[in-house]
Amino acid sequence: MSSPRTVPAERPHVHDSAPSLILTGGQVLTLDHDFTAAEGVAVHGRDIVAVGSDADLRALAGPGTRIVELDGRTVLPGINDSHLHGAAYGMTKPPFALDVGHPAVGSIADIATVVERAARAARPGEWIVGLGWDTGYLVECLADARRFPHRSDLDAIAPDNPVCLTHFSSHLVWVNSAALRRCGIDAASVPPSGGVIDTDSGGEPTGILREAAQQLVLAHLPSPTVGRRREAIKGLVRELHSRGITSYTEPGLGPGGATSLFGGLSTDNWTAYADLAASGELQARVSVLLLPAPMGGSADDVRKGLAELRRPESADPRLLNAIGVKIFADGVPPNGTAWMREPYADGGHGALCVHGDTPALRSDELAEMIRVAHEAGFQLGVHVTGDLAIDTVVDAFLAANDAAPRPDARHYVIHGDFVGADSLAKLAAHGYGVNMNPAIKWTISDLMDEVVGPGRSAYQWPVRSAVEAGVTVCASSDAPITEPDWRQGVSAMMLRESKASGRQSGPEQCVPLAEALRAYTVNPARQDFAESWKGSVEVGKVADLCVLDRPLLDLDPHSITDVEVDLTVFDGRIVHER
Repeated sequence: MSSPRTVPAERPHVHDSAPSLILTGGQVLTLDHDFTAAEGVAVHGRDIVAVGSDADLRALAGPGTRIVELDGRTVLPGINDSHLHGAAYGMTKPPFALDVGHPAVGSIADIATVVERAARAARPGEWIVGLGWDTGYLVECLADARRFPHRSDLDAIAPDNPVCLTHFSSHLVWVNSAALRRCGIDAASVPPSGGVIDTDSGGEPTGILREAAQQLVLAHLPSPTVGRRREAIKGLVRELHSRGITSYTEPGLGPGGATSLFGGLSTDNWTAYADLAASGELQARVSVLLLPAPMGGSADDVRKGLAELRRPESADPRLLNAIGVKIFADGVPPNGTAWMREPYADGGHGALCVHGDTPALRSDELAEMIRVAHEAGFQLGVHVTGDLAIDTVVDAFLAANDAAPRPDARHYVIHGDFVGADSLAKLAAHGYGVNMNPAIKWTISDLMDEVVGPGRSAYQWPVRSAVEAGVTVCASSDAPITEPDWRQGVSAMMLRESKASGRQSGPEQCVPLAEALRAYTVNPARQDFAESWKGSVEVGKVADLCVLDRPLLDLDPHSITDVEVDLTVFDGRIVHER
């Protein structure tokens, strides 16, 4: 949390020839250990070869050097969005899917209009899919707290086409009657373990399926071709470049993700990524968490999935690397499916979403799933949000390591909404991390007051507590849950304000700019086991950089979301220039 200091330039030592690119005359925030500020940075080939003063950097230029005049602008390391469903996010864009999220729509009636337009253009029986609806932005639901999307809202406008619209959280789907018929779901249907089929007073499905029950529908969706996946990923990477993002973690490719809405067979997503890497078309650094078991799965599912996956290899591990395994432990707090010690405002505690008939059996099964993946040598990223579920996961991390010690496994909690002090201390003591979602905090903090009460809502995503406990905190968008906009995440960590009202939620958990930026740069590099070669602007590291349109130090945090990315450098090449 120190203030930046300026250091003299380091002379190039990696190459003898002049730099190919110099960015100078600005504010280079290196994100090194001391949060050093410099005036310029020089690149030769794929590497950073000098960092220091404007005068020293200009002295290095040769006849072929391109000099970018910063004129006071800021240079950061390339941003690393450390939990971004890239292939799925790419598939949410036209022409692949309908946008039924805010601000594209503002009501259930608006969504019906979008679906009706798609149905008129579709063949009879063809699936219509979309993403992003949120009752917090639908006028009918805001006017009546009991109003919720229903199959009947979609039936009249798409009687001959099954419709599946995924909630912005990806933890529930809204379908019409044609989809229920296509999937064989009726009043007698039993949801899988960890899932819920909403029913009306007569016991008939309403068209809302939660958590693992989504798979009853998602399994029937047509799978995009590998070629379409490649195009979606390339479109995604172009968007990421415009946002200054050069690295991301793809959290969940494998048989456990075989029925994700926009991913289809997630093993096909690996093929698409591998094809792009091999052909030189993958212009981002992608770390992959393999998903051996679905939500509601078991230790046997993990064993089977890992045997099938066999840790796929890529042409260049610095571009594409299958680094770990993802496991689902519970759901999400807004849906009442995170496993909490104290009840939700309307009752219930949520539950673990793994195999087992009782809380004790599910806890044992989850611990065994974690042990199996740990002993197989993988880093573990566990989706877990409720305080009781997080404590269960962290204790399982420790038990697995006691049984088979691995000094640098770098397991981490994904989301970790309500991680408590005891679990933070345990994570810190073992070098484990937490991956938080500040932009989601900004989006839902007012809603969460109603779901868990103001006290717990204010604590949700306790970034400062985690930093002070010594835990490495990464921040991410969880796109397509939110846009992959690190600026909103940084602002949210510094302000803890609500999108809807502007009210602060847990101001004691605010952190300064340095910690917020670390959560998008050096800390994700550590999560990727790559801190020796990326994540900061230092000599010898890869030349992944982004140039912002203004000075960032001392900027009002409210203005960070207005900052534009003028230039993005990936692997020493300029890939975006505004």
